[in-house]
Amino acid sequence: MAKKYSYKFWILFWTASAIFLGAWYLYCNTRGESVSSAVAGAMDFLPIKEEQKNEYKALITMGEYILGKDGQEKTLLVLFQNNLEIRPGGGFIGAFGIIKIKDGKITLLETHDLSNFDGRIPDIVEPPYPMKEALRIKSWKLRDSNFSPDFSENAKKAEEFYYMGEGKEKFDAVIGITASTLESILKITGPIEVTGYPGTYNSENALISLEYQVEKAFEEQGIERGERKSIITDLAKEIEKRIFALSVSQKIELASLMIRDLKQKDIQLFFKDENLQNITKTAGWDGNVDKDWKNDYFMISDANLGAFKSDYYVKRALDYTVDFTGEKAIARLKISYNHTAKKKDWMTRDYLTYLRVYVPEGSWFIGGTDFSNPQFGNEFGKKYSGEIIKVPIGTKKTVELTYSLPDTIDAENYMLKIQKQAGISDVPVAVHIIGKNGIRRDFSYTMNEDIVVE
Repeated sequence: MAKKYSYKFWILFWTASAIFLGAWYLYCNTRGESVSSAVAGAMDFLPIKEEQKNEYKALITMGEYILGKDGQEKTLLVLFQNNLEIRPGGGFIGAFGIIKIKDGKITLLETHDLSNFDGRIPDIVEPPYPMKEALRIKSWKLRDSNFSPDFSENAKKAEEFYYMGEGKEKFDAVIGITASTLESILKITGPIEVTGYPGTYNSENALISLEYQVEKAFEEQGIERGERKSIITDLAKEIEKRIFALSVSQKIELASLMIRDLKQKDIQLFFKDENLQNITKTAGWDGNVDKDWKNDYFMISDANLGAFKSDYYVKRALDYTVDFTGEKAIARLKISYNHTAKKKDWMTRDYLTYLRVYVPEGSWFIGGTDFSNPQFGNEFGKKYSGEIIKVPIGTKKTVELTYSLPDTIDAENYMLKIQKQAGISDVPVAVHIIGKNGIRRDFSYTMNEDIVVE
């Protein structure tokens, strides 16, 4: 049961949060080193959770690194991940951006359509299973590079493909941003019209409207296919103008939404600076698989390989039971898919995903339903099972796995960590723990960030 706090606590908490965000705004506008260090030190004395202190300190440190007035230009690689077509790292990478910042000012902002850039990458890298079979592609390239559930791996792979495509920049950081972040930004900036394009983009319609523009509308407007994603650059520039024109209260609200998106893995960060990356990890913003967790664990990783944006319609739910009444602990995981679309159209078809389930190393697969021919592997100190799953339009499917847990996991010291996949939110999760005495405890969550059950 969640711990309840007094009204006094909440008043203190929200007051402290407002003070912090106000100081963060002051820092962003003055670039003052003394402000950032003072606020970071003050965090230790505020009546807030350690997790929140780490988040605030990380935000300050990152701001000082990126926006600091130190005469050093920082170059960022930004991966735009479309979670309407989910991939293990957050979503299909349709475009990437390069941002250069010096002394707190943006000196370069450009985007590249991967339909064009990937043509410069030679066809020499074998795609991972089952990408080649499902997508019928000859080789692996940047648009499909985020095939790992671990963002650090994806960031390194994206850079590798960037240089294979004759990219010249040297990056200080790689940032993964899912399309859902656009909704957060537009909630603060308000609706935006982009010169030369019809319609208005707001927090309610932006994802579908932008998708329709780059998939269908560009043809009606006489735009060349190779230039169909130019609207992303124009929209980004308009957003930049709006953000710099925000009021103090709006900037505070935007900072709050960005923290939420970082926690939900709609924004993931990889810094070359080792100290900064460690701070990012402590805050939980690195998007990485937890390699240090030693108790019970699972993570599902979906890769939409249907080449359509069907994830807009696919809803998931998880149900996990661990039973300690036998000689070995037995786990049963049910993953339910509900394809809510009514018919095929320009953005959706039957859902085709490569599902991987990561569990503790030493687990032993016993059997499954709609999971009859799995591929097995080990990485990140975990064991995974993978299977191609198809969910026709308008149908539901529940995939079930049964496996034994290693002997190191016992009822007395039991803890469970469920890691969230980037790009997928609002997933109902039910957990059932049956002790050696047969007593069952039930827990329920809505997964918008990693979950720990004690």
